[in-house]
Amino acid sequence: MSWDRPDPFTIDLVVGGEDIDGLGHANNAVYVTWLERCAWRHSQSLGLDLVEYRRLDRAMAVVRHEIDYLSSAYEGQELVMGTWIVESDQRLKMDRCFQLVRPQDGTTLLRARTTFVCIELSSGRPKRMPAEFVEGYGRALLPA
Repeated sequence: MSWDRPDPFTIDLVVGGEDIDGLGHANNAVYVTWLERCAWRHSQSLGLDLVEYRRLDRAMAVVRHEIDYLSSAYEGQELVMGTWIVESDQRLKMDRCFQLVRPQDGTTLLRARTTFVCIELSSGRPKRMPAEFVEGYGRALLPA
């Protein structure tokens, strides 16, 4: 596959009947769900799961999505979503990029960038990343 950046974390997806809208293709909102699923599975693979979030009283919350919908996905199609952590101030903010590819023909269906802010779970307010976030997410941060 032709990825925009090296060594993405990837998940496999299959477009289900419930993903299809009245126009006969995957609904735009479903793509956002796939972004969240990919980001979350990547976080889990880095050792930052819900248990760890609760223990640390911290979470990475979405504050902005930028999505370019480039082509449609249809029921039954197999897709691969890749993600990279492309920027982090290692205090509050972190950005991920995403690419959704249809392996059957190599078409990129979506490119996206999501900005996250570290919050304190107990208050919902922005709070500095704990060392575990700096280290865990830092391992996956692409070099500048």
